[in-house]
Amino acid sequence: MTDRSYLFVPGDRPERFDKALASGAHAIVIDLEDAVQPAHKDTARAAVRDWLATTGKTVVLRVNPAGTPWHDADCELLSSPAVAAVMLPKAESAAQLQALAGRLREGQRLLPLMETVAGHFAVAAMARVPQVQRLVFGTVDFMADAGIRGDAQELDAVRTQLVLVSRLAGLQAPVDGVTLSTDDAAQVAQDTQRSRRFGMGGKLCIHPKQVAPVNEGFAPTEREIDWARRVVAALAEGRGAVTVDGKLVDRPVELQAKAILTEAAGQG
Repeated sequence: MTDRSYLFVPGDRPERFDKALASGAHAIVIDLEDAVQPAHKDTARAAVRDWLATTGKTVVLRVNPAGTPWHDADCELLSSPAVAAVMLPKAESAAQLQALAGRLREGQRLLPLMETVAGHFAVAAMARVPQVQRLVFGTVDFMADAGIRGDAQELDAVRTQLVLVSRLAGLQAPVDGVTLSTDDAAQVAQDTQRSRRFGMGGKLCIHPKQVAPVNEGFAPTEREIDWARRVVAALAEGRGAVTVDGKLVDRPVELQAKAILTEAAGQG
């Protein structure tokens, strides 16, 4: 099953790492960037290094951006087998990703975080870097860089671009940005439904309370599963033109139905 929820945990709060792993999130992102103040970068990195040496789990590591004073030291942690993937903030070029890919072990993956206008216009090239697993949309930073004042329909054109670029490059569906409200499950669910409608495949989370509505929001609904089963059953009869719920069923509809059933079977 493709990861749906990516839960951030501050790198300077090691007491939260194991709690995050128990949250139900599909991926835990230990954050050495925005969640850690500059004065605490070194102590956070040391705490993460110690924890990585003892955990039996795997995580995503968000390092500081290329060109910052902390980037190289952060990347030294990638030698740990507990780091399954690295998230690069402010990703703006394929060259940046290729340089980081040279530090990876075999099997480690890249998650470029598209947060700037420059990254927006370079995302097609970044998606073609072989180690990239999927694209991630950093909505809050992108809004600040672009001068956009809303994260709903104001960013839908960018979401569509990320989805289409990902599909063209053969990547997993991209990961949408955070919902800033940590106590409003209805808002998280609404944002997740929008993300799914636009073809996104996951969402960043900033609090454990957001994990369940995100996981549920990306899962096929019972109504969708029922429709997909009826489509497949109708086509199996093979009697000329087939309609389900009064609508013609053709090859693209069949593929959509089978994809829903495959996704439902892989939940867990």
